[in-house]
Amino acid sequence: MPQLLRRLLPLLFLVGLGWFLWTKVRPALADFENPLNPQPRITVTHNTVLQKVEALGRMELVRYEFRDVVEYKKSTYRFLPDAKVALIVAGNAIGCLDLRKLRPQDVVLEGDSIVRVALPAPELCVWQIDHSKSKVYSIENGFFQDAELVDAGYKYAEANVRRAALNSGILAQTEQNAQQILKPMLETMTGRRVILSRQMQNPQMPAKQ
Repeated sequence: MPQLLRRLLPLLFLVGLGWFLWTKVRPALADFENPLNPQPRITVTHNTVLQKVEALGRMELVRYEFRDVVEYKKSTYRFLPDAKVALIVAGNAIGCLDLRKLRPQDVVLEGDSIVRVALPAPELCVWQIDHSKSKVYSIENGFFQDAELVDAGYKYAEANVRRAALNSGILAQTEQNAQQILKPMLETMTGRRVILSRQMQNPQMPAKQ
């Protein structure tokens, strides 16, 4: 029996060693199982830090979408032609009410049937370029500054979205939509007739002479 055990020990050792090596080598061999469709290895490293917590109380009431062709020209050198970029731009603007600005005195109950609510002034809370729907049409005479020229053109286009939204009456439309959306909602919640108005600005004290 001891002689048989001595003969089996080397075999058991080799089996154990083979199993140990197989467990170490098997992950590396997995990529060769299907050489035509290798599985990529992805390594992600990140360190997320919470920087700011902000209470949100804006009620978005209307959204305007714009499309524009912008030609942005920049004169840098006197004896060289102007640098120019043409952009096809899609943008949007959103009108909202900031309900965080509601004050206790802005809600007044009259008897058992009426509630008056003075809403804050409408705001243009978002105006931005939709880069997924925008593109650079052409660049001329960029002089190795194409990226800066395109960036400046997009910044101008974004500012123009704000001007276009205000000129198109987005604030008036926001206030009109507030009447159509908030009034029936509040009447259902309170069981009273709701009268919506605009907040009165605090009167300024006259300067002392």
